[in-house]
Amino acid sequence: MTERWFGALRQRDFRLFFAGQATSQIGTGMLPVALSFAVLNRHGSAGDVGFVLGAETLPLVLFLLVAGVVADRADRRVVMVLADVTRAGAQGGLAAWLLVGHPPLWGFLVLEAVVGTGLAFFTPAMTGLIPEVTPPQFLHQANALNGVAQWGGALVGPGLAGLLVAAAGPGWAVAVDAATYFVSGACLARLHLRPARRTPTGDFLAQLTGGWRAFRERTWLWAIVTQFSFFGLLVFPPFFVLGAVVAKQSLGGAVAWGGILAAQGAGSVLAGLLMLRVQPRRPLLVAEAVLFAWGLVLGSLAMRAPAVVVGVCAFFSGASFGTFGPLWDTTMQRELPPEVLSRASAYDWFGSFAFLPVGYVIVGTTARALGITGTLWLAAAWMVASTAVVLAVPSITELRGTAAPGAQRADAPDPAPPTGEISPESAGASGPTPSPA
Repeated sequence: MTERWFGALRQRDFRLFFAGQATSQIGTGMLPVALSFAVLNRHGSAGDVGFVLGAETLPLVLFLLVAGVVADRADRRVVMVLADVTRAGAQGGLAAWLLVGHPPLWGFLVLEAVVGTGLAFFTPAMTGLIPEVTPPQFLHQANALNGVAQWGGALVGPGLAGLLVAAAGPGWAVAVDAATYFVSGACLARLHLRPARRTPTGDFLAQLTGGWRAFRERTWLWAIVTQFSFFGLLVFPPFFVLGAVVAKQSLGGAVAWGGILAAQGAGSVLAGLLMLRVQPRRPLLVAEAVLFAWGLVLGSLAMRAPAVVVGVCAFFSGASFGTFGPLWDTTMQRELPPEVLSRASAYDWFGSFAFLPVGYVIVGTTARALGITGTLWLAAAWMVASTAVVLAVPSITELRGTAAPGAQRADAPDPAPPTGEISPESAGASGPTPSPA
């Protein structure tokens, strides 16, 4: 029974990876609350909050594709450790500045941009590292546990940040975030990995192009990434920026907003725990369908519903991401060859974040033009419409997953047929794709 739920944690390297991620994600979960109220406390506007929360996304977009090539060529563990050290230093600097004074807006922007640079190198390396620290039969379970770590941070972090902001100020919340990156880096440094196949050194542009081919050849991949590109433009900024403003105006301030984000995290954690045992036969169909829940939380904020109602809606929106994450990650890791995985993942992350800086920059202007309520309703309507469109793509609704031992399915009469051959071109400069073991 234990192995069916937590078999991946029996692997030493995955345990270390999971411990580091679970810790650092708590700090990450604290950050939106801490930064939002650090800016608002210095008489900043909603536009200033948007600039600060979006500051890390610009270097993230700029460096992701480079980082994908680096992660396919170098030791992914080393790349991730250096990224953690970079992020810890930047957040530690901001925390010290907040504790001794009042940083100007440019100080927030510069230091959060450094954090975004570290995140750019960490993320595609992480996608490629998980299969290296996990046996194939536990891959889906490992991705579900990684999602639990991420959203567990979203559950614990905001509430902790709200209490710290109310009791001691936002500087202490940022300081805790910096410390958690050091913990993550220390855990990663202790991994004992087998030598992994890497892309031979060669022409950088050719390897970048190889990653693009692997990305564009799969309609299911680029269709969903395109949807998430506009998610970053139209949904995330209104939710995090205008949600904090609505909370300050009518829901009770930092503690209430922290509680709402914690409820979202709770939904993600519970969904992630469920995904430890459940693997749908059509993973992307399920992953997309649950995203309709985001319309609920955006609509509840637009209607100025009571904090409890917003929290319930946030719970379901979190559950949708807790379901989507492991299904998406496992599909990518099983459908893409290992030698090109980080590069293709970088295109995924690049597309998903490409418009996010623009979204944070324009959210204040949009709110002035449409009002806070109008902007939130626009986000809700787009979320529902885009999900309906993506669910009309056959390669998304028909792609079949592979069940791991111990996974439960409601309908599993026969093994799913192969989803298609991997062409040698998909691996770019890495050569032919090896057959699965």
